Amino acid sequence: METIITEDPADLAVAAANAVAAEVEASDRLLLGLAGGSTPEATHRLLAARPLAWDHVEAWLPDERWVAPDDEASNQRMARMTLADPVGLSLIAPDTTLSNPYTAAEGYADEIVPRMVDPGVRRVTMLGIGADGHTASLFPGTQALDVESIAYVANLVPSLDAWRLTATFDLLGQSDVVLFLVSGEAKADAVAAIAQGEDLPAGRVTARESVVWMLDDAAASRLH
Repeated sequence: METIITEDPADLAVAAANAVAAEVEASDRLLLGLAGGSTPEATHRLLAARPLAWDHVEAWLPDERWVAPDDEASNQRMARMTLADPVGLSLIAPDTTLSNPYTAAEGYADEIVPRMVDPGVRRVTMLGIGADGHTASLFPGTQALDVESIAYVANLVPSLDAWRLTATFDLLGQSDVVLFLVSGEAKADAVAAIAQGEDLPAGRVTARESVVWMLDDAAASRLH
């Protein structure tokens, strides 16, 4: 497990923003996956405050909740407010106003899959992790874990009694670089379990070049 450990969530957000900014500056064409959650939100705000050129960057969402686009729980709402709108970044998001999550997932796959397999595009994806080891909306025990194709799918999460839209492992694996942004003691057990080889969803994520775990001290506290 390749790790970068910072002191606290604020330092983690800075480190993540530095990593993403370097990719923005070095790439001719960049597809950037934006994660939900408090640490990515802080990272987005830091990036929005920097004088970066975003005209060659497109952003997408590795997962989305099956809620209206302006719902407070919507990942696209957060991404637009914290980064896309302030800097004029092109954000490609699922259409959650459609009649059902399957139709929305299929339509989004038609947009994202060609971009993720385009050899002329640099692909960097930010992800988080839940205390149960899920990432994106690949939750333990759900059907999306078994989808072996480069796809974006609707996934029922019984533990939440909710539908989610999510990239599959094979789609995430098209990323050149995956950055896991993880903070807080609540995530420490899952991080340690993955480091020890336990089969949790987040531990199954691959990338073409590297998967980097960016942790604060609390999240890394059970690593040996």
